[in-house]
Amino acid sequence: MSSSIPDDVWEKFVQDSERDIRASAPKEPSARARMVTERLRTMDEARAAGTGGGGKRRGRRKSAPAQPSPPEGWRTGPAWQDRDGRGSRRRRVWSAVGVVLAAALAVVAVNPSAALSWLPGGLGEGSGPSGGAQAASDAPLAPETARPGTAPSAAPADVPTRGKPFAGSPAARWESGADAIRLPEAKAVNGVPAARIEEALKGTKEFLVASNLDPAVLKGARPTKALDLVDPAEKDYLADLRVGLREPTVKNDPVWTFTRFDPDEVELVGDVRVRGHMTVEARRATAGKAVVKADYTFVYAVARAGGDDAGDEVTRAVVRRSIEVEAVDPARFRAGEGHIWVAATDSEISNDDCREGDGVIRPQFFADRRTGPEPSGEARDPYDRSRELTGAEDDGECGVVTRT
Repeated sequence: MSSSIPDDVWEKFVQDSERDIRASAPKEPSARARMVTERLRTMDEARAAGTGGGGKRRGRRKSAPAQPSPPEGWRTGPAWQDRDGRGSRRRRVWSAVGVVLAAALAVVAVNPSAALSWLPGGLGEGSGPSGGAQAASDAPLAPETARPGTAPSAAPADVPTRGKPFAGSPAARWESGADAIRLPEAKAVNGVPAARIEEALKGTKEFLVASNLDPAVLKGARPTKALDLVDPAEKDYLADLRVGLREPTVKNDPVWTFTRFDPDEVELVGDVRVRGHMTVEARRATAGKAVVKADYTFVYAVARAGGDDAGDEVTRAVVRRSIEVEAVDPARFRAGEGHIWVAATDSEISNDDCREGDGVIRPQFFADRRTGPEPSGEARDPYDRSRELTGAEDDGECGVVTRT
């Protein structure tokens, strides 16, 4: 029986069918797409398992020692305030971030090229879903002059890399290094001359830089410059700091004052991002005394020590420091020349393994599979500078953070 369909029509039908089949057949993703998918899957599994998370540690800093007796004819020196050097190391909130990664995995499966364009480090054509929007989000923020009223908005959901260690973090728009610590104009306050206020402001900045930005100190070296800045009359405070540096304990851990990492475990990637402000207030009910209040957040991007691959996993530790330094009228009170009088300190450290008394910050990576303390405290945003650090929050629990 012969076919009633002309040969040319039948041939066209066969060609069209083959073309349609090829177009509808599943395509194997590119090597780059597979790499991104595997990376996101590994991170999501780590979060879901609750391992490798950042955590908090809380420590309480000393009771008030007696002020040394002043020489004959001098009045009482600056009052020693209780130092509540409480710090918190908070675990990541894996469940919240896992939702974002699940969505990212879905995008990779449906549209690998679009997903790649969101990731930094050269994986895609751009660093964000929209070049113009991403450029606007990278614009530096204006300096902070007072405590903000709200937490920063969500940053683009990027994965940090050695090339872009602050991708996906509000710190991407922060200034870096010591230049980010700006001093307010020095004016006479509560009977304290402007020159003394200026000296206290500069000393406070020097202490913050020496404690949290000195490259050697960040690698675990002794913070000699910071210790030398403290008034020698604060003997008990200095003694505690020195003992803690030699033999860290749960109750006396130097990380509540100095930012230190283990160079055998991690290495810093890029610069240190900094945001905060400094103010001067009158010491209430005491003429001739003022207090410099500094509140700064430092963000450190780190990778595993010894790595140099652009694909190395990068994580971040967020350290917030609050310090009060007293300034006095030298005509009324004794004041140490060239030194600062540390009246109070407070700290919060986010993304740590929750171990106590080890003397260093141990940032956690997504790929970690170590078992650590389970988070038990409330969730906090480490970038939320609208809330004040207070010793009342010292609950001793291993809390959680919503992002790093």
